[in-house]
Amino acid sequence: MVYGDLQFFDIIIFAAIAAFVIYRLRSVLGKRTGFQKKSNEEQQTKEQPLPEKRTTPQLKDSEQKLEAVYKKTNSFDHKVFLEGAKKAFEIIITAFNKGDKNTLKSLVSKDVFNAFETAINDGQNNPNMQFYSLVIDGINDAKVENGKITIGVNFISEQILSDNEEDIIKNKDTWVFEKPEKSSGPAWTLIST
Repeated sequence: MVYGDLQFFDIIIFAAIAAFVIYRLRSVLGKRTGFQKKSNEEQQTKEQPLPEKRTTPQLKDSEQKLEAVYKKTNSFDHKVFLEGAKKAFEIIITAFNKGDKNTLKSLVSKDVFNAFETAINDGQNNPNMQFYSLVIDGINDAKVENGKITIGVNFISEQILSDNEEDIIKNKDTWVFEKPEKSSGPAWTLIST
């Protein structure tokens, strides 16, 4: 009979523990059944969404000027922008070297295109030049004004002649890219070199 009394005693202890756990959960979580009217605060939140607060990600010292863009735009991502800027630099320089005006026209502003076109017509391009290396050396300037995002990027590039790989030509350039502030697309236009 002693064994039966212990089973009964165990059941009472487990029931007491379960009741205590349910009581604590209910006091912490509350007891909403789903039929209560929504409070005025909840209704106002649904009617007028609060503006999204965006935190600026960790930026390198050379990228600190991009903080101004993060404060004023929601869709900006500096890593995507910088990767795109490097690709644009390579595409534009390669197109210039090859004299590919059609590619240039789609990536640069009218003024920049006119400068590239004049240089190509004067024979200042060299189809034998190839990229050796390209590094972003930092952000020169970044701002959001008059509905446009404008970012200046410092590049250090090295190019070689395909027939003479010993002569490396090193250049430092600052290129300024621009796009409409409201644009969610990835396309930036080169407006200054």
